[in-house]
Amino acid sequence: MTTTTPDLNKTAATKARRRRGGGVMGSTGLYIATGVAAFLFLVPFYVLLRNALTTDAAITGPSWEFFPTHVQWGNLKELFDDPQVDFAQSMWNSLIVGVSMTAGILLVCSLAGYALARIPYKHANKIFYVVLGTLMVPTSVTFVPSFVLVSSLGWVDTYRGLIIPGLFSGFTCFLFRQYFLGFPKELEEAARVDGLGYWGSYWRVVVPNSLNFFAAIATITFISAWNAFLWPLVIGQDPGAWTVQVVLSSYMTNQTVVFHTIFMATAISILPLVFVFLFLQRWLVQGIAQTGIKG
Repeated sequence: MTTTTPDLNKTAATKARRRRGGGVMGSTGLYIATGVAAFLFLVPFYVLLRNALTTDAAITGPSWEFFPTHVQWGNLKELFDDPQVDFAQSMWNSLIVGVSMTAGILLVCSLAGYALARIPYKHANKIFYVVLGTLMVPTSVTFVPSFVLVSSLGWVDTYRGLIIPGLFSGFTCFLFRQYFLGFPKELEEAARVDGLGYWGSYWRVVVPNSLNFFAAIATITFISAWNAFLWPLVIGQDPGAWTVQVVLSSYMTNQTVVFHTIFMATAISILPLVFVFLFLQRWLVQGIAQTGIKG
């Protein structure tokens, strides 16, 4: 007994409807999961903004308002007019340190990684192993010697003391070296034919074709430099040299905790990170997703 053509068409249509139904249910579940994740991600930002625009009594009180009835915009003015702590100066200090360290690490570590990956040298692997060995040394071991060196150079309370000791990262150098190992050699060989050396190939060929990876490293480095606390706390002994993370800690003492000021300062301090992340988000995702050029 043979199956007629209408029956085959009916069976195919039924399977197609089932597939479409499953696809819709799958998409709906994906949207629900994404919505829940976005909600959980945004809750801390809501609490931060809500507490920044209210009073200490409303923050610590037994009842909870979804949003303050009387928005305390004066908290912002109070933050920047505080005579004991110059919050604006601390933001500027963090910006200088973050941008300088990001640019310096990108330059130094990318050059080191490119040299280890491309320049033929019989001791290249040994140097690479030494760089990897630095990753196994705890930061606490080098903290005191670094401070003694910086202090002897007279760099305490200066941008040099905050920036220069952190201009090399063994892990970032490792990432660049691994990335450049996968970079197409054909592009560099074409550059050699045009008369470019290692520096010309790096600057005019490799860097322009690696902007996604550079953007990913820059984002991570800037966030790390902006959030650094212990080293700026030790080096910036004068309040004029404090970074924003050090200033945030000054609002919490053994005697008092000014909640609305802490929340307002935190809300303002994360704005540069939000802008950097939103601006570099596309390049950040692409840089993490791919480690070389396809083709």
